Amino acid sequence: MAPDAHDDQDKASGQPPYHGVPANALPLTASEDRQWATLAHFGGILGCVPSLLIYLIFRDRGPFTAQESKEALNFTLPPTIAAVIANILVIVPVVGNFFAVIATAIWIALTCFAVSAGIHVNHGQPHRYRFNLRWIK
Repeated sequence: MAPDAHDDQDKASGQPPYHGVPANALPLTASEDRQWATLAHFGGILGCVPSLLIYLIFRDRGPFTAQESKEALNFTLPPTIAAVIANILVIVPVVGNFFAVIATAIWIALTCFAVSAGIHVNHGQPHRYRFNLRWIK
């Protein structure tokens, strides 16, 4: 088919030449819902950004993902902010090493809690962090 034939076909059907993704995406299957909820918790290894992205993208597509990504986001947000501040304070001459140790300890603790929660959620069970501020309702 010649390139002009596609243009003529699009003009005849009233469709634009490039078709986008529909605004309302399909709901997640049960296994996809569990998968994205698990990844929201495992993403805590990298801070709050993965759980934020999963929450924003998938919250309307799967109830388990919405619940668990919000829980993971609420848990990872304060330590991520604290770790960023500690990493900035590393450049202070006298106490920089202290803040480097603090930032490392935050990352290790966040990693341990995130992996534990991710394993729990992967079995299909909801997870509640014991100490969580729950800023996002």
